[in-house]
Amino acid sequence: MEYISSDTNVWLDFVTIDRLDYPFRLPYTYLMNVDAIQDELLSPVGLGERLQSLGLRETELTEEEFYLAAEYMERFSKPSIYDCVALAIAKARGIILLTGDGPLRKAAKLEGVRVMGTIGVLDELYKSKEINPAEYGDCLEELLMHNGKKVRLPEHELKIRIEKLKRMRMRYNIEFVDL
Repeated sequence: MEYISSDTNVWLDFVTIDRLDYPFRLPYTYLMNVDAIQDELLSPVGLGERLQSLGLRETELTEEEFYLAAEYMERFSKPSIYDCVALAIAKARGIILLTGDGPLRKAAKLEGVRVMGTIGVLDELYKSKEINPAEYGDCLEELLMHNGKKVRLPEHELKIRIEKLKRMRMRYNIEFVDL
């Protein structure tokens, strides 16, 4: 089982499309700092508890991670304190950072930390056959529908994937239906 340090916004994307359980189908253990769970996963009500019931694990900061997060707070102006905490956990433990936050993604790149976001999770779910083409397409369409409102994802990336699914459907003359 691979560990992933989690930021908040990806969970909000999956809540918006009513598929919060999907990421937990992948062979990952998602970690989030206990304080971030209590302070950031407030809306919708019960989100933190729901995520924990699905498998999100609380984690405490090590001393090294605490000082690294403090360093990130000084170096990077945009990421929040909990963003810096998630990045520090990912960096110190050598694990993936789960986020869609632009400034946090840039900071992670500078730190050599691998990042995955909402679209990456969906791609992995689809490639590993944890969701079928219809489910994948529905998720992409719903994210596109909410994009610019509750969801902030690269529209171009969503449209590319939707178009690939449409071409595949046409090429093989198939109708995707939920099984």
